[in-house]
Amino acid sequence: MTKNKVLICSLLALSSGFFGGYIGGEITLMLHSQKCQNKGWGMRELCHVWITPGATWQGSTTGIWTGTILGAFAGGLVIRENRY
Repeated sequence: MTKNKVLICSLLALSSGFFGGYIGGEITLMLHSQKCQNKGWGMRELCHVWITPGATWQGSTTGIWTGTILGAFAGGLVIRENRY
């Protein structure tokens, strides 16, 4: 039974981390893309190409860490045993 609990908690933490990485990357990319809005068409496209890798990396890394920690916490709450 203990192995199942560890597996459930680990899968919840990992899936939450991957989901957090995706969402974090998208949000950070949107926020950094706002810096390119007031440029002309050619410069705007070049600006997007320039900021996309760094913004995606920064947001994904933050999202993975945050999602994994929160997922592990939630997994611990799900599998804990009540002791009265």
